[in-house]
Amino acid sequence: MRITLLLLLGFLFIASGCTNSSDTNPFKDLDLEEIKMEVIYGDDNRQDLYQVTDQMKYTLSNSTVALIYKENLEPLDGNNTKIKSRSYAKTYQLCPEEPFYEQDVAAFCSGFLVGPQTIITAGHCIRAQTCERTRFVFGYAITTAGQNPQLVPNENVYSCASVTHSQQLREEEPGPDFAVVTLDRQVTGHAPLSLRTQDNIQNSEPLFVVGHPAGLPTKVAGGANVRDTSHEAFFIANLDTYGGNSGSAVFNENTGSVEGILVRGELDYVTKKGSNCQVSNVCKNDGCMGEHVTRIKYVLPYLNKDIF
Repeated sequence: MRITLLLLLGFLFIASGCTNSSDTNPFKDLDLEEIKMEVIYGDDNRQDLYQVTDQMKYTLSNSTVALIYKENLEPLDGNNTKIKSRSYAKTYQLCPEEPFYEQDVAAFCSGFLVGPQTIITAGHCIRAQTCERTRFVFGYAITTAGQNPQLVPNENVYSCASVTHSQQLREEEPGPDFAVVTLDRQVTGHAPLSLRTQDNIQNSEPLFVVGHPAGLPTKVAGGANVRDTSHEAFFIANLDTYGGNSGSAVFNENTGSVEGILVRGELDYVTKKGSNCQVSNVCKNDGCMGEHVTRIKYVLPYLNKDIF
């Protein structure tokens, strides 16, 4: 069974009384049609940044961003911006044993840096009409156990200057789903990522993903592989991802290059038997529909040649 993010929007609206902020939920007004949620395959491989010991993964995560609506960010006097987050557990009515139960959520999508002033995300995450409202935040992550990020330096918050190109996946005609965004200024302190520019990834190649599952602070999830490369516009993998991971960079674990953009997958949560709370949906590594990843090659024509 699968569920659209539009259904999730309705659920979050009902749950809006259980928040850390009087502001709207992080997914409000996201323009999606039949964009599916994601799921856990086999073991849950998601890690907070303080748990990541692989230096390559840790370094590459520094070039990823959280997409957060501007009304959920409050510039303070001085050098910091406050993140207006909400309880992950209350928002999704989670059971206490669910990983990251005590954390907060603020992001509605994920993205990554590919040029001095250029971000890539999923096409269903942003379009010209939502450019002005969207902020791109580096460093929304947990770097010390038990400390939810409440502040980020002002220099880590960027605005959308323009959407160079945005196209959305359609259920009846599956194709590329991506957006290319120009920021309001050049990014400092974060390096653009390397992209695959030749050939195609093969079945069984190892992958990892960096993004904001369910709007949580940055999570790095490895232990995944390519399952199916038979589709022209996307490949299928067993990545541990959720709604909010849309737009995440999917990396080749052997090379560190971006292979594609996470765009959709399976149902996130299921009701625990005998309770009224939810737990993550778990599939076998070769089960369920798999997570769909738009191939990065479709983005390349919309980037400046000096980027790659």
